[in-house]
Amino acid sequence: MSLTREKILNGWIEALVARSGEGNALGDAERRRSIEATLRDCDPGRDLWLFGYGSLIWNPCIEFAERRPVRVRGWHRNFCLWTHGGRGTQERPGLVLGLEQGGSCRGLAFRIEAAKLEVELDIVWRREMVTAAYRPTWVALSDGVNRFRGITFTINRAHERYTGKIDEARVIETLALAEGDIGSSRDYLFSTVDHLRVLGMDDSRLGRLADAVRDYRRALLAEGRPGKGDEEAAAALVAASAGS
Repeated sequence: MSLTREKILNGWIEALVARSGEGNALGDAERRRSIEATLRDCDPGRDLWLFGYGSLIWNPCIEFAERRPVRVRGWHRNFCLWTHGGRGTQERPGLVLGLEQGGSCRGLAFRIEAAKLEVELDIVWRREMVTAAYRPTWVALSDGVNRFRGITFTINRAHERYTGKIDEARVIETLALAEGDIGSSRDYLFSTVDHLRVLGMDDSRLGRLADAVRDYRRALLAEGRPGKGDEEAAAALVAASAGS
């Protein structure tokens, strides 16, 4: 089930959070205060850039005037946030990406027109800041020629769903098996890898992780231990093997 603009505006994410026990969703007043605090140093009447490094790349759900491939230095994407509803369950939590300090990260910058900021940022905050697992952060963006500022969402290390350091073997197993109301953790990974590749921004670490997740699922199928959704997965893996 894909996330849509309409679902976000209709409170679907807040309801999902309530069902999954992921924590208390920010109320309307808290959300407005967070947006206002983030925009405090912005010049009123100016367009704003939003940096996407995960699902925002391939499913932004916002209206934007322009998008550009960019790089952010000082931050790297990492599977560091547990999800118990969107891409996992309480019994088998999934993982989604966050930005952690160090290194660099390539993604897409979306320019939101000033006249649409109130509506579009409300959508972004309802999506990314539903439980304050991220921190809205101003970062320097570069498209190779120009440098400009934009907002992105970095991981909140104080949040209960922050993973801390976890073994790669556990990351692979989690991504391979976890599924929730929005979809599976593996499809989140595969979509991010595929769209980065199409944009000419390959992330080698995510690419290796995607290969490892596919290998893990092939091994499960070979052992006759398919999990949820593996009937479709088996057919896809057979087709992929035949074409390789």
